[in-house]
Amino acid sequence: QVQLVESGGGLAQAGGSLRISCVASGSIFSINNMGWYRQAPGKQRELVAAMTSGGTPTYVDSVKGRFTISRDNAKNTVYLQMNSLKPEDTAVYYCNARLTTRNLYRIDAWGQGTQVTVSA
Repeated sequence: QVQLVESGGGLAQAGGSLRISCVASGSIFSINNMGWYRQAPGKQRELVAAMTSGGTPTYVDSVKGRFTISRDNAKNTVYLQMNSLKPEDTAVYYCNARLTTRNLYRIDAWGQGTQVTVSA
């Protein structure tokens, strides 16, 4: 059993900042990529940012220069600092971890999602 628990998020004004966090726990042997996806109403889920275990980040073009992803591998935690927020950033943000369990299964684990709402 693997759990991803997100925290943070909420409501912000345009131009403001929010930080969301995600902790992975359970039967984990190792974690490769950790990252964040988002899904706005009526739209497909999209990758926002991800980071390898070695610390290499990837961002979708629309958030480059505004969002920063970071990881604490010792704590199995990933963060997303979101600055200069825009109304179009409004979505449910999902944490994702590509990991190997202690039984050596490779799985994609997901959090339950956290709402981020940006008002104009």
